[in-house]
Amino acid sequence: MSFNHAVVWLDHSEAHIMNFNAEEAEAKHIQSQSKHKNLHSKSSGPGSGNAPENKAYYHEVGAGVAEAREILVVGPSSAKLFLIKHLEKHDPAIAAKVVGVETVDHPSDGQLLAYARHYFVAADRMRGDGAMGVQA
Repeated sequence: MSFNHAVVWLDHSEAHIMNFNAEEAEAKHIQSQSKHKNLHSKSSGPGSGNAPENKAYYHEVGAGVAEAREILVVGPSSAKLFLIKHLEKHDPAIAAKVVGVETVDHPSDGQLLAYARHYFVAADRMRGDGAMGVQA
């Protein structure tokens, strides 16, 4: 099945990916294997003053949304920004598909899908593009 859109909710310890179209959706959950979960950017100890980049985690998240035409990235923390930076550096073709970055707390998968469908309907309407075809 081909999915036009994807939304990824992530924090530093897990990601929830929803690939979807007007009729169907497919969910995937990814757990970070980092020992540095929930670190703030200035609390990783001696050295650069930054939390280390979890390349394997962000690469897996990027691979989970790679087939989508448009991607929405959401989450409560700075992990969404780390993901964007990782994609720009390591997967620029996927980064180019990111159409929005939003702060969202901790929704259920159903709430995440509803949020993303509403987002893309509104974004498509603003662009004059009816490609989504999703009813809010």
